[in-house]
Amino acid sequence: MTEHTAFSSSGEDIIASTIDVAPDGPSYVRSEEDFLDYYDIERTVLEIQKGDYRRIALQFPDELLHDSMPIFRSLKRHLGEGKELYVLADTSYGSCCVDEVAAQHVDADAMVHYGHACMSQTSRLPVIYVFGKKEIDTDDCTAKLLAALKESSTQRQGIMLRFDVAYAHRADKIMSRLRNALEPTTRLLYTPSPTISSPTDQTEKSSQNISNGATPKEETLNSQTENEPDFNTVLYIGGESLTLTNLLMTHSSCEVYSYDPVSKTTRLESTRVNKLLMRRYATVQKARDADVFGILVGTLGVASYLPLISHLRSVLTKAHKKSYTISVGKLNPAKLANFLEIECFVLVACPENSVIEAKEFLRPIVTPYELDIALQSEPTWTGEYILDFKKILESEPKSLPEGENEEEPEDLDQPVFSLVTGKYRHAKRYGTQATAEHDQKESSSAIVLRNQDNAVTVMPDSAAGQFLQNRTFRGLETRIGEDAPSVLEQGRSGIARGYRDDHQS
Repeated sequence: MTEHTAFSSSGEDIIASTIDVAPDGPSYVRSEEDFLDYYDIERTVLEIQKGDYRRIALQFPDELLHDSMPIFRSLKRHLGEGKELYVLADTSYGSCCVDEVAAQHVDADAMVHYGHACMSQTSRLPVIYVFGKKEIDTDDCTAKLLAALKESSTQRQGIMLRFDVAYAHRADKIMSRLRNALEPTTRLLYTPSPTISSPTDQTEKSSQNISNGATPKEETLNSQTENEPDFNTVLYIGGESLTLTNLLMTHSSCEVYSYDPVSKTTRLESTRVNKLLMRRYATVQKARDADVFGILVGTLGVASYLPLISHLRSVLTKAHKKSYTISVGKLNPAKLANFLEIECFVLVACPENSVIEAKEFLRPIVTPYELDIALQSEPTWTGEYILDFKKILESEPKSLPEGENEEEPEDLDQPVFSLVTGKYRHAKRYGTQATAEHDQKESSSAIVLRNQDNAVTVMPDSAAGQFLQNRTFRGLETRIGEDAPSVLEQGRSGIARGYRDDHQS
């Protein structure tokens, strides 16, 4: 019988553990033709041949992995020789994002992304999107959405229609029925989900659409802020998801109705907006009390993520805050708990993975837009919520004219009132020579123990050094020459899955 202690484990449980994943995919497939139609095999083959791609990465979420091999075989059979296909069975960050990092490991020149997608603009590779074609009762959907609109007394300025991408294949049919049933004066706005994305011609396509004059169906909501006055109602078709949550937060001034194709129910979602924003506002207040921030890199594929990280470093430096940039892959509480000196994290990720509300995390996690609000001397929040990288960068305040950018000398001893604790606190300010001199004169935290020989060193402006100096546990004591020599014993042998002790009888 093998004995196990809290400090030693064979690791067999981890190796043999199973993960519960709810399979997704076509529910109506009765033949190979249905399967090929659900996953757009013909369109995918045409796009690959049109782009003359040689090495193609196929990215699947966990819930679609059971269909990865049939899709691989179908594509291989239709493409013929000269094309190399690779299945990406795991993602570096979220499965909704295009994993360009994993694709570069196989030197891919194109990607096919299957399943739900956040539709963030990529920065390196062309992407072919295959959303799937889930079943939806268009008659029931149209009837229940119209009934919900009639029950409301709100005067309609315009209606925006949004879909979960898995139901977008029925968008034209639903759009047509809604437009015929609504009043002629009511504007119905909808932006089709692109099925292919190329980072090289994004700017050219946008300029062509503007110059040629887009139709009302195509012109909508490329910029939500500019078109905000054009509508005050949002219709969302899809189940409960992060897409719906982010839609509620970014359109808090609108009435949002959702239709779930699975349960065939319609409800007003706008009643949840105030609670969502109140929780985020409380998180912003916690960020105001933080002096040391960790910038979490939650994506390497979304365009403009590098300029946004530079922007965050800049605003934190101007606010005399200490910042560390950390790339940890998929987030979990155990990973972030290793950085105890960090008081608040800022997550740079796609819009669907930016808002983290899990209570298991030791420190609060805010979005870049929430950080901008928290760093204001007198924070004002109108309820507007921005998750798009480009809009956050565009909202960066411009430099003031000459003669207006002179600031009064900052008092380092001035206390700051905290709405979280209800007390005044003395904020630690980093990044200035005056701060370093102030710390050396007024505080002993700048002097830390360098090694076990009791040598000291000065570490001004070091958050990690101050945390190490103030914590109670300093590591195991060194007692060289003070204790009796240890007795040599026979160690264990074998592999990690099943060690055995040779000295046991």
